[in-house]
Amino acid sequence: MACFHLCLASPYSATKHLLGSSTATRITPTSPRSGRPSSRDIVSTVSESMLTVTSLSPHSHESSRCGSMAEPRRGLTMEKITEKLLLEKGSPKTNKLEQIKTLNLSKMALKIEDLPVKLLSHLSLLERWDLSGNRLQEFPKHLELPALRYLDLSDNQMEDVTTLKSLRALEELKMDDNLYITVSDNYKLFVLLPNLRIYNSKDVTATANHMRYVYSDNLRTRMIAVWERSFSLPDPVSAEKLSSLEKNFVSAARQQVKFGPSSVADFTKWRVEILAKEYLRSLAEPKEDSDDEAQTENNDDAPPAESSPRKSSLRLKPLTGTQSRMSPQKPKRGPSTPNKAETRAETPRRSAKVKQVKEAEQNENLSRKKAKAAQLHRYAHVLPIIKACSKTKPVSLKPLHALQCHSKQDSSDDFSTQLWACAFQPQSESSAGSRLVATCGGHSVCVIDCETGKVMKKYKVPGEEFFSLAWTTVLMSRGGSAPSQPCSVLAAGGKRGLVKLIHPRNNVAYGEFRASRKSLSVLRFNHRRGNFLFTGSYDNKIIMWDIGGMDKHFNFKVVQLLTLEVGSTPLHICLPPSSPDTHLLTACEDGLLCYNTQLGANSTTKRSNKMEITFPVYKMEDKQHNYHTIDGLSFLTDDVVASKSHTHGSIYLWSWSGTRSQRPDKRSGSVCAVVLAELQWAVTDVPYLSLNTCPGRAYIVCGDDKGQIWTYHITNLQKNSGQIGKTIPPTKVLEWPTPVRKGLGWIEGPSINSVAMDPELHYLVALTDKNVALIWKNEVLS
Repeated sequence: MACFHLCLASPYSATKHLLGSSTATRITPTSPRSGRPSSRDIVSTVSESMLTVTSLSPHSHESSRCGSMAEPRRGLTMEKITEKLLLEKGSPKTNKLEQIKTLNLSKMALKIEDLPVKLLSHLSLLERWDLSGNRLQEFPKHLELPALRYLDLSDNQMEDVTTLKSLRALEELKMDDNLYITVSDNYKLFVLLPNLRIYNSKDVTATANHMRYVYSDNLRTRMIAVWERSFSLPDPVSAEKLSSLEKNFVSAARQQVKFGPSSVADFTKWRVEILAKEYLRSLAEPKEDSDDEAQTENNDDAPPAESSPRKSSLRLKPLTGTQSRMSPQKPKRGPSTPNKAETRAETPRRSAKVKQVKEAEQNENLSRKKAKAAQLHRYAHVLPIIKACSKTKPVSLKPLHALQCHSKQDSSDDFSTQLWACAFQPQSESSAGSRLVATCGGHSVCVIDCETGKVMKKYKVPGEEFFSLAWTTVLMSRGGSAPSQPCSVLAAGGKRGLVKLIHPRNNVAYGEFRASRKSLSVLRFNHRRGNFLFTGSYDNKIIMWDIGGMDKHFNFKVVQLLTLEVGSTPLHICLPPSSPDTHLLTACEDGLLCYNTQLGANSTTKRSNKMEITFPVYKMEDKQHNYHTIDGLSFLTDDVVASKSHTHGSIYLWSWSGTRSQRPDKRSGSVCAVVLAELQWAVTDVPYLSLNTCPGRAYIVCGDDKGQIWTYHITNLQKNSGQIGKTIPPTKVLEWPTPVRKGLGWIEGPSINSVAMDPELHYLVALTDKNVALIWKNEVLS
């Protein structure tokens, strides 16, 4: 499996030398070990009769309640928790509680009354806390530790696990050797602690998310059926009647809702009670939007120009007479500013005329001020971002390597395999940046070192054609007392509808699962919850999966959490940086759609409700031109989005918050994007040439069908934001470096299917439709 390096010819004289060759390493998929789930077992659909939970509790329900209270251990001495003690037991060594990150209070025979909430609340940066070997029956209520990720409560006397609900950031919890903890208590913890992944040194991510969402959704459906069958809101609504209704409804729901095995009956009743109270509260409390909707309906008869002024201002239009009317030319000042002699000789008619002109001037100035204020208000949320980005400087990139590493049968004559997706490995805390990039195309996935041009890993699947890949970081539990370890995982999918999970560092493709019966078009991980994976497929669906973590033997479990009905093939998936758990944007063959992906909270696991985001170019469509295919989509900042339509020849920059704040059209359910700027791009009929962004350096990059790469530095927007209808030229267009293969001549400029940049823009990678991966490097680093 060879990787062929191509010689980069003019116009870049610094790269005219022939680059050395290297041999790629192949990851050979091994057969599943004993105990490792097969591909048929990976996609988990837990039914009522299949829900097994005994492995999560070290003691059975019967044995946990028997026996008397444990005798105090000899040799343990009581110590009062003071600030001095916390500073001694904590690390790093400091004189401030707010700077402590690790705290060891194990084997001190502590009881709940020995933990002062007021003092412990100062531990705002505490990440790891060892409370093992004490006498705690519960955790201090209302103790909020926002940075706490690890808590060891093993070998205590814990009974009430609901007191842990304030630790919402907790990821790893140990509760071994607590005799009174039942299976139901375990499941309560899974619901109360939304980020819990490792429990008693085992990865429980998949099981926990199943209980939080899938199991809870089944309970919610049954609870609502009880309400619709036997209850209704009182008329009129009063606090006394609601209190009585809640008591009766909750009692009936707890008795009538039956679901799951009897071993978790206590958890089921507890969860149903919470869901019933939430549901009744949602019915009794008026929705916030109801008043706005009523007001909108009452204003339906208002003039169109005033009922939706924002919509009319969102369209990108050339300067026309309409715009001239909005900003009338200033009249000549001669008649309105007479000299002293003329002033004395003024007639009443002339005086009235002068007064009229002055009023017109005042109205004009007022309208200009209003227009300017409206424009500033429109871009108010963008200007701070532009100002912050203006500190970055344009980069100068030069071609470094041209690689031919996805060839069929390792043939150097293969210039037909299309390369489709590339992504840089996520940065780790130990490294300042990443220079490893993953690429996919044909039947292989490669991991390349951008600096050396060496293919570090190569994974082949005969008969597959990979279309998409994505990196993430998940936790690997190592068992025993060893803490869990984060590790980078690569997911890839394509024609066969299977997602391959690869651990590149350990040279193992540790699993796969079927995401669709049709081909996969796009993969995307949730950057906040690395175990949540979205897959888009050619059956017009997007599915959200929980791939969990893994143990030291690479055992894992996958659970399906959510299905989105799209209507056409999804080409790109983007999650807003500030709200990846609640919203999803997908660029499709037939438009740009927005979905609510929030799990739980009266939601269903199958959704078709969506909001379409439209663009001004749609108005230019005719029989020969269809601009609804959105083949490029990426967030530049938390609010600014870059997208492009096939055959449009421009890239739109638009506001996510401004667009989402609009009320969708009642008939179509669509809103028009709040366009901030329009970037000039190539005129081409070739589809699926995707763009990418580098938020850290304020860059947008997109290739064309001639091998050129168009780069845009965001600071150019400062001068042009608000100039509707005027396109902004690129900062620089990188020309195709015409690489040469020995004895085969030059390679003409191909289509650039995909581009990727590392967070600091040290490297830029471009993939082509001619089996060439091109790596560019920032000249400052050379």
